[in-house]
Amino acid sequence: MEHYLEVKNLHYYYGQIHAVKGIDLYLDEGEIVTLIGSNGAGKSTTLNTIAGLTRSVGVKGEILFNNKNIAKKSGNKICKLGIMAVVEGRHIFSQLSVEENLYMGAYSRKDKRNVKKDIDEVYELFPRLLERRNQMGGTLSGGEQQMLAIARALVNKPKIILLDEPSLGLAPIIVEHIFEIIKEINTKMGTTILLVEQNSKIALKVSSRGYVIQNGEIVISGTSEELLNNDKGRHAYLGIANKEE
Repeated sequence: MEHYLEVKNLHYYYGQIHAVKGIDLYLDEGEIVTLIGSNGAGKSTTLNTIAGLTRSVGVKGEILFNNKNIAKKSGNKICKLGIMAVVEGRHIFSQLSVEENLYMGAYSRKDKRNVKKDIDEVYELFPRLLERRNQMGGTLSGGEQQMLAIARALVNKPKIILLDEPSLGLAPIIVEHIFEIIKEINTKMGTTILLVEQNSKIALKVSSRGYVIQNGEIVISGTSEELLNNDKGRHAYLGIANKEE
């Protein structure tokens, strides 16, 4: 069966360090799929390799998008194909306003006439950003900066968004709001999402399927419900102590 995005036997080497060890995963169009695991498990390296943000010399294996291998393509070329990464750390332009940041998200688009309309649609998803449209990015709260990073990616009209640790460093109430928006992006815009997260419980709540990575290898995969109810996974990999949590 042909999948929208498929990773086959993916390895990544940082010099002599074998960081990703033969990963297989896939996304079908319109899905939210999550890749979960502890810090240092290889989640971000996997996402960055799919996005073309790692050195191609370290990549072995296949990354198929619409059945074409993109494993050695640069990040810029992968972005133009419609795969956008929102990397860990909310890399926004701190000295630009919210709206200027959003226009920067459309830099590679050829249909410039539609950019304003699409920014207005993004403001509907993120009304807080509309309120702060003239505010400098660097003065926003952590949650607002995360919203801006996601919104900027959406302005580029991606087919797939790769989200790396969107909950990192945010208060629980803000995390809940961010994940509500992620779900809305998927349902309203039909955007396919690969979500990389340490917060396994909330990630599995919004996704349909998931993969658990440990030491650079996939150790469990299945539907989100299966992973939430897998005792081995819950205790050893997901960090969920009991089913009542």
